[in-house]
Amino acid sequence: MSGPEVSKRTELEERLREVDQRLRSGMLARGFDPAQDDNVALTAPLAKLYMERENLRAELEAASPGRENNGLNENGS
Repeated sequence: MSGPEVSKRTELEERLREVDQRLRSGMLARGFDPAQDDNVALTAPLAKLYMERENLRAELEAASPGRENNGLNENGS
């Protein structure tokens, strides 16, 4: 992995940590159990953070080393 790839991955990981912490704090403040974030009807601000977190996870997965060499085509098969 080259310097820019490492930098992008590090940036994504940091953003993911920040968003995850904001989501967990927001859920706790509203009386939700953060472990149940997939099973609860979230308020609009929390849902926005949840989606941002999921998008960051997907970006991070796409930026993972070896992703392009895992034998899958564009359709994932």
